[in-house]
Amino acid sequence: MSILIKPISALEKCFMDESIDEKQTVCCGEALLGEEFSFEVAYTSDDPADHPKRMTHLAVVSPLRDCITVRSVEQVPVRLPCYNGCDDNYLRKTPGFYPDLLMPLDPKDDVPVVYGELKALWVTVRVPEGLTPGDYPITIRLECGELTASAEYSLHVIGAVLPKQKMTVTEWFHTDCIANYYGLDTFSCRHWEYIAKFMRTAVENGINAILMPVFTPPLDTAVGGERRTTQLVDVTKTADGWEFGFDRVEEWVRIAKCVGVEYYEVSHFYTQWGAGHAPKVMAWVDGEYRRVFGWETDATSDEYRGFLRAFIPAFLKKMEELGVADRCLFHVSDEPHLDHLEAYKAAREQIADLLEGHRIMDALSSFELYQTGACSHPIPSNNHIEPFLAAGVEDLWTYYCCGQGNQVSNRFVAMPMARTRVIGMQFWKYKITGFLQWGYNFYSSQYSVRPIDPYQVTDGEYFYPAGDGFAVYPGPMGEPYETLHMKAFTMALIDRRAMDLAEELCGRDAVMAVLEADGEVTFSQYPHSAEWLEGVRHGVNRMIEETVGK
Repeated sequence: MSILIKPISALEKCFMDESIDEKQTVCCGEALLGEEFSFEVAYTSDDPADHPKRMTHLAVVSPLRDCITVRSVEQVPVRLPCYNGCDDNYLRKTPGFYPDLLMPLDPKDDVPVVYGELKALWVTVRVPEGLTPGDYPITIRLECGELTASAEYSLHVIGAVLPKQKMTVTEWFHTDCIANYYGLDTFSCRHWEYIAKFMRTAVENGINAILMPVFTPPLDTAVGGERRTTQLVDVTKTADGWEFGFDRVEEWVRIAKCVGVEYYEVSHFYTQWGAGHAPKVMAWVDGEYRRVFGWETDATSDEYRGFLRAFIPAFLKKMEELGVADRCLFHVSDEPHLDHLEAYKAAREQIADLLEGHRIMDALSSFELYQTGACSHPIPSNNHIEPFLAAGVEDLWTYYCCGQGNQVSNRFVAMPMARTRVIGMQFWKYKITGFLQWGYNFYSSQYSVRPIDPYQVTDGEYFYPAGDGFAVYPGPMGEPYETLHMKAFTMALIDRRAMDLAEELCGRDAVMAVLEADGEVTFSQYPHSAEWLEGVRHGVNRMIEETVGK
């Protein structure tokens, strides 16, 4: 036999140089109605005659065939898998090729089977809400003439509908990076089309809040530098003050509503790491389109303060007309530290009264800064969240980025899938209401000095561990390609929803008993094995099925 094939857990990652014998066969799984469920199929060739490859035809045989998609798990170059001094809960710490990119397979495509190289297929079942509960066989075949190799799987569908996601989730949406990668004019017809595609994929993965570039976001920008202008609002300076046009805002909201976005995260009103300056604002002045605010503008200058006090009421009025003002989230400045306290407070005080009744929130991990009252809705990182939990901060969000590489969950490509997915159970335990991550599609070097090709550079030019800066790759014609590290987080959100349902049906104590049967689970302390995580989800599923079956 020349083709070896077996179904395995979705929490596996198959490196090219691994043996298929190292992967445990997993031939069954379970899902709720309305759930997106995935498993993998590992395959290789043990016949030297197949060197360099044998081309095979992929076939899917199942009563659920119309609900199934199969993608190829492709390897990506990783130069920076982790920072020095990280813990040992990584798959590898050396540069090389890592499995991550999920490449769509056209039904006409042949699938190469390579001698001595382990490859994998990612199989996704989108279970319809109206499906009859029961067991459904799924066969994945690789066919080459008379030679057929099959992986047999059985999906048990539970007769309970996965509830709607309660959490607010944002991963920052970088409109400029879409235009840069595809060589598009900003807000051209094609750019809008691609923005919609990237938004749709985000929403399909539980990202229900989208960063809205009212002005070009002052994020990851070199001091004194600037990012490509992606300003939705038209600004005109007149003899009497300021005038605003909102045509592009209306288009943004129209597209967002169409794809299912629920929340509108307005870009920050002040620069990152200290709130010291205004973001870049472009305006028409005496017939010339030019920058009127930026790094040269002090955050508390009279001119910028006057501008904001004219703009914010006009913007809120427009959002009210569009029916989404109550779903806007606002920011002052990203990641202020205690030594930025006075600047942050001064900046916030300029706009707080205008935004009364709206949520103003920022990534902020200094508990001492929070205690000053400067920020009423802090978003601490998951490795600094403990004092905020101990203080009983209500409506608590959390975030992670490149700095959270020890003990806690994150989405680096070098991390096990279980480490990324476990955060969903932590969300449930601590009743976390929102999550923020900075890089849905950041295709630039550090400080946005230049664009990068994400297929070649997965670390922003040694800026962050691979996986931190973007969750999707830019595919042809603006179609985002998903990744393993993205799908692990999507599964985490689904776990949270399943646990919410089990809590509703059986009580919080019962679900907690399943989660902590092997000991306390915190953001930094939890069993690291995929078997434990899948065992918890199985226990939650059993609770649901036994209850709805009564």
